[in-house]
Amino acid sequence: MKSVPGIGNLTTMKLLSYLGDLRRFESAKALAAYIGVTPRRRESGSSIKGRSSITRAGNAAVRHALYMPGLVALRYNPVMKSFGERLAAGGLAPKAVVGAAMRKLVHILYAVIKSGKPFDPEFRPKGVALKDGI
Repeated sequence: MKSVPGIGNLTTMKLLSYLGDLRRFESAKALAAYIGVTPRRRESGSSIKGRSSITRAGNAAVRHALYMPGLVALRYNPVMKSFGERLAAGGLAPKAVVGAAMRKLVHILYAVIKSGKPFDPEFRPKGVALKDGI
């Protein structure tokens, strides 16, 4: 976990103590939903269209533990930096960018734990067209 830029000793300890073994989740989406960093759209028929936010349905302590690593990852992790710049250029609010970075960080952590290999910012899966480090 500590191979991911933005994740340090304290965050690793907090995540492992709150979540236990991350491999028990079937997918990164399930882990993100458990933590409560998945997007939720506010709608009511065709009359009310609100801004999207994170669900906040999961463990608040884990979300608190991921906030600062999300900020640090947006600054120092090359994959997350291009991701955040693209979202900000698209008009997303700064705190919403941090929320999206937290979710992306959860997906990266799940992949690192599941594969057993350290984080590699240059990794590109075969046969998948990627843009801007996504």
